[in-house]
Amino acid sequence: MGSAVVIAALLVLGALGVAGVVLGEADDSPGLQGLGVLLVIAAVAAGVRAVRRRR
Repeated sequence: MGSAVVIAALLVLGALGVAGVVLGEADDSPGLQGLGVLLVIAAVAAGVRAVRRRR
């Protein structure tokens, strides 16, 4: 059950990051795009860390 919660949280974090990039592009806001990219990178890093911990 714990891993399902982690996966769901990472998917939500990644989706928020992608939404930030898309909305930042539409509004021509480089700050929002940067935050979106940081969220996506954080989600990927946390996912890799979770997989490595499980081994």
